[in-house]
Amino acid sequence: MKRRAILRLLVLLVSLTVLAMALPLVIALALKEDAMVKAFGITMGVVFAAAVPVLAATRKQPLGFTASDGFLLVFLTWAAACFLGALPYYLSRYIPRMADAVYESVSGFTTTGSSIITDLELMPRSLIFWRAETHWLGGMGMVVLTVALLPLLGVGGFQLVKAETTGPDKDRITPKITETAKLLWLMYIILTAVEALLLRLAGMSLFDAVIHAFSTIATGGFSSRNENIAYYQSPLIEWIITVFMIIAGCNFSLLYRLFRRKFREVYYNSEARAYVLIILIAAGIIALSTAAAGNPGGGTDPAASTLPAAIRYGFFYTATILTTTGFSAAGHNLWPALAQGVLFVLLFIGGCSGSTAGGIKVVRHVVLVKQMQNEMRKLIYPRGVFSIRLNNKVGRRDVIYGVSGFVVLYFITTGLCSLVLAGAGLDFYSALNASASSIGNVGLGLGHLESAAVFHAFPGYVKWVLSFVMIAGRLELWTALVFLSRAYWR
Repeated sequence: MKRRAILRLLVLLVSLTVLAMALPLVIALALKEDAMVKAFGITMGVVFAAAVPVLAATRKQPLGFTASDGFLLVFLTWAAACFLGALPYYLSRYIPRMADAVYESVSGFTTTGSSIITDLELMPRSLIFWRAETHWLGGMGMVVLTVALLPLLGVGGFQLVKAETTGPDKDRITPKITETAKLLWLMYIILTAVEALLLRLAGMSLFDAVIHAFSTIATGGFSSRNENIAYYQSPLIEWIITVFMIIAGCNFSLLYRLFRRKFREVYYNSEARAYVLIILIAAGIIALSTAAAGNPGGGTDPAASTLPAAIRYGFFYTATILTTTGFSAAGHNLWPALAQGVLFVLLFIGGCSGSTAGGIKVVRHVVLVKQMQNEMRKLIYPRGVFSIRLNNKVGRRDVIYGVSGFVVLYFITTGLCSLVLAGAGLDFYSALNASASSIGNVGLGLGHLESAAVFHAFPGYVKWVLSFVMIAGRLELWTALVFLSRAYWR
């Protein structure tokens, strides 16, 4: 009975995701992109043809399930959606190898943003739109979208959202999880629309503005241009994207409270304070080091060798790495070692919990730093009893255990993935960079990984490994790796 319930929910979730192909299908029809019409049409037709009898056979199935069932359902949903999302790439033959198509699809849905496409501007516009739309769907989460739109999932809605959302605490902004999901998606849509409008007014075409708004609010990083944001050579566009990357990296529940004028809660939020402090410090170091070297533009823009340009690039790259968006606006690999070192450190921080960003998350670093301070106090006062304070309140001790376990698992997974990549022939710095970028869903390569041609040249088995790692990172590791535990299957 439980298997039938999970199957019904899985088919509902995947069908809703595939339904999103309708918009790029319309674009393909309007632009007469026949190969894409066929690819989208076949994918949607096959999925819906298989879904109808399954839903009909399980229509009377009770939908209640436990948290452990939620883990399985969420992982299967993401895996199925990423596979089906790869079919338009593969069936159109624009990406002829399945490993490459799946990698591109996973990178999209998980908002990683790394790519194997070496000449993006030769791709059909409908496929470019689908590529960005996978970012947008995966950013807030396909499961959260379904919970918002299908109240019939309300019985087990929180188990689904708990398994899919990011951060050590799963925060509700309303008593009902369906209402919370709807409010989060409403904020998500409004932010996307506002950014698209501003980018259009700043000089982007409407198509490019929508693509980059999708990628920014989802903290994904896919662009419609080979040169990414550097193509536009526009300080105004870079500042707009920087501001919205920082907003997207914030906790959406906290943004809702800010909108409701609950300024006290925002002011005393420990993660928000640390997030702002990290941005200011990292951007300041990058700006000063690149300005002192005289190449804030990385040599790509001679007119950018000024302090204002150094400040702009400092904030842009701090935001793009910290929020795990992965946009590129300059030749950052030509920067001084100090600036590049800051970018590398930011790979292991991530955005805020409850945001669309990936990475370890700022709140976990806050917890670890506070616990480190407590351990130092214990050395001085052995009989003292100390606890961490989060958001001006005493934090729970079980949060410390959960954060510690997650960080250890995060670095173990990164290390193992690095060894796999090193075995495939990468130098160890590049292997570590690619692993950290994949598990943190950052996408932007440092060093030799700046070009998509490098990812394209990876062996097929490496792309399958990285695809799994990207999904695991997007689902906060536990949801993807819990199945390796014998206790789960008992």
